[in-house]
Parts: sequence; structure tokens; C-alpha cells
Amino acid sequence: MHKLRRHTLLSALSAITVATLLVTGCSTESPSTADKAAATTAESPASGAAEEQLAVVSAPTGDATPTAVADANAADRGKAESSALKVASYDRKSGRAVIAAPASGSDAEPSATPSTTASASQDPDEADTGTGTDPGTGAGAKPDPKPDPKPAVAVGDVIASAPAPGAPDGVLAEVTEIVDTAADGGTTVETEPAELNSVLGEGKADGTVPVDPSTLDVDPLVQGVKVSWAKTGDLTFGPEGAKLPLGSLRIDVGAAVETAPDAPASAAASVEGFVQLAPEVAFSYDGSGSGTGSSPGGAFLGLTGDWASQWSLKGRAAGSTDGKPIRIPFAELHADPVIQVGPVPIVVNLDLVCYFQVDADGRVTVDVEQDLKGDFRVGGNFTWAKGWQGVSESHMSGEPLKTTVTAVGDVKAAMGAEATVGLYGTVGVTADIAPYFRAEADATAEGSANGTGSAKGSWALYGGLDLTGTLNLQLSIFGTPIFQKKIPLGALHEEWLLTKGEAKTP
Repeated sequence: MHKLRRHTLLSALSAITVATLLVTGCSTESPSTADKAAATTAESPASGAAEEQLAVVSAPTGDATPTAVADANAADRGKAESSALKVASYDRKSGRAVIAAPASGSDAEPSATPSTTASASQDPDEADTGTGTDPGTGAGAKPDPKPDPKPAVAVGDVIASAPAPGAPDGVLAEVTEIVDTAADGGTTVETEPAELNSVLGEGKADGTVPVDPSTLDVDPLVQGVKVSWAKTGDLTFGPEGAKLPLGSLRIDVGAAVETAPDAPASAAASVEGFVQLAPEVAFSYDGSGSGTGSSPGGAFLGLTGDWASQWSLKGRAAGSTDGKPIRIPFAELHADPVIQVGPVPIVVNLDLVCYFQVDADGRVTVDVEQDLKGDFRVGGNFTWAKGWQGVSESHMSGEPLKTTVTAVGDVKAAMGAEATVGLYGTVGVTADIAPYFRAEADATAEGSANGTGSAKGSWALYGGLDLTGTLNLQLSIFGTPIFQKKIPLGALHEEWLLTKGEAKTP
């Protein structure tokens, strides 16, 4: 009888074990190991989870200042969301900021402590004795003070804001301390600079945003500079009456160049022409594989766009000063376009210095003119495999409009632009885009693009492009490893023959 009961008990236990295995699965892993494996599978790219693709567009215009906040207490801390909070003031030097809370209204919190003042219908005796209230809080007692207002932000939050009072370059900062909170919820905080991966997280973004030419501040540096631009719905024509493409900026200039000491009065040197640009900010970010505090997998910041220029050099220009070509800046331009990457406003700082440059031997007298068109792309590109590398690309072509070269010697003239692109007030990429023409002669020659003209001796006219620049330390704003020195973009030098001629001297 005892053996029968034992056999029955073992059979029941076996049935329970089989049922348990059928429900939970025949795993030999401990619960903690299984949980870790499941978590790893969920985080693995093979699980099918794709990083969020963030749109790259121009930020909305108007009085509204876009703001995004990455909540320090959120499950996905590195992912910012649009916020109604605004940066009321910011001191870049100290890092102190005042964050304004949304206007009170439906979001206003009711008082946490009800009033204990007796109503007109309340029994006086009850009011005197404090019936229905805690001891000591009867009629005549002061109500409890209202609780301290809730701060608009918390320590660890990261704020990204378009230009705001005291912050013309925008704000990208992490809250390190709550200093004070006003009754309306406005909060004074201490901050420190933050990085883009703290607000873009594991998202991906890639795009170019045109710079509205009407937003560029232009500072002419010489007399005779004229600026014109065209954008959708508001066309402006160039000084010569030519219609500009939409989104283009044109700068016309005419100025004297230092004349060689021995040149006759008729050889007075001058440069005249225009530069036309349609600049675009190029931005990309790849946060895949990066967790909280980790560097992104890739990034790019640069400037791209269409280029057109037409200019002439006349006369006998001076040679060099201490071995350097003569460079004359004729206009400075600045803009702070805001691009929207998902919900995050990113402030781009763009500076352009347009210049012409002459390098001549002081003997040759010229009257040359060139028409040049093309595009360019410069910037810094980051990958984990190669780190930060410079990008310098251009496709330009030109044709001569006039060629007269007299005497023996060489002359090189460029009309270019030095561009600087940064984020939130930090310098990231500096590039010098210098299309040029170069003339050389060993006697006297006159020619044109169609091959007509006469020549004595030999002459040649070349078109070309010099593109140089550097990547700066501040590109670490993406959250990438910091490099210890400036990195050259990689010089790009191209030259092509425009026209030439040769004839025997009689």
C-alpha cells in the first residue's frame, strides 16, 4: 500500500514537471542569463529594430523660437522632443540661463492646500472650534503656504534652442544645477556645453538645407560693391539686369589693384566682375549602434552649392608683397540659419569672405576675362573606421571671354570665397574656394575664345581651381572623439587650358 502511494505521488510530480516544461520551454539557462539573451536580441540590429530617420529641413520662421529638450529621466534619454519651454536669457561665458515655463492657463496647477477660512454659511461655533479641521487650524489661523513651484527643467536635461536673448548662436547645453525657480515656473539654471548625440540619440539624418540669401548680412569692404539676391516669391535682379536663379546671392565689385611701380599711367590695374552663390548646409548623422554616452557611428558637416563667377583683370598689377600674392577682401557675409533635424533645432553659423587675389611679376600687362560655372562640396566626414576626414570636391569649367597679354611674364588672378561653417557658435570647417585664371606670355599676343586674333610669339590662358581648408577641434560637438590638432581638408588643385596661340615673329 505504501509503495502504491509513492508511485502515484511520483507520477503526479512527473506530470507537473512535463506541463511546466511545455509552458516555459526546455531551457537550461538561468533566469538571469535568459533575460540577458533576450535583451541582447532586442538590441541587436538583426532583431529588425530600425533607428528613427529624422528629417532635415529648414526651421519654421516667425516669432516662435524652436526648442527641444532631452529629458534626463526618460527611458530613452538621448532622444529629444519638442518643448514649449524657451530660453529667456543665456550667458555664454558663465553658462547661466533662465528657462521660461509655458504661459499659465489650463496647465496651471491648483493649490495643493485648500483654504480654511470659514464660509458665510458655516456655523460660528464650528469656525471657532475648528470643527472638521486639524487642531490649531480653526478660524483665524493662517492657511498653509503654497508649495514651491516646480522647476521648468531638471538636472541632467539637455536643451537645444534656436537663437535666443543672449545667445545669437543658439543654445546646446546640459542643466547641471537648479539655482532658483520663480513663482511662474521660470527657472534659473547653471549649464555646461552639451553634444549633439545627447539630443539626437540613435536616430539617423541626412540632408541639405538651402541658405535663404535674404538672411545673409553683407558688409561691403571696398567701394563699388553691389549685392542682389533672389528667392521664391521675391525676385531681385542683378545690376546688369540678368535674372538670378532662385536662392542665389550675387555680389558685384569693381576695384583698383596696386599697380606695378614702373607701369605707365595707361596700365592702371583693376579687377571687375561678380560672384554668384547658392549655398546649402549639408548635415548628416548616424547614431546607430550608439548608446547613452557613446559616440555616433557617423557624421558630416559641410557646405555645398552652385557657383558662378565672371571677372576681368586689366592693366599691369604689382607682383607680390614679401612673397605673398596681393589679396583684397571686398565683402563679408554672415548668417545663422536654423535647420530642424527631427524635433531638434540646430543653429549653423556661416561666414563668407569674398576676395580677389592677384599674383603677377609686375612686367606683364593684361586684359583678360573669364566666365566660370560649377559646384562645390567641402566639409568634414566622420566614420568609426577612419575618424574625421576632410571632403573637398568641385566640378567647374570656364571659358575665356577676352584675352590680351602683352610683354613677357606671368599673372594669376583669383576671385574666391573663404567659408567657415560651425554649429552653435563653434568653428567646425574652414574652406577656401579660389577659382582663378592664369596667363603667361613671352611676347605680345591677342586672342579670343573663337580662335580669332593675332599673335606674336606665344601665349596661353589657363583656368583653374584651388580648394584648401581645415577641420577644427570643435567638430567634436557631434560627440565624436576629440582630435588634438587641425586636420587639413586635403588640397584640391585643378587647371585646364582655356586658349593659346603661337606665331613666328616676322
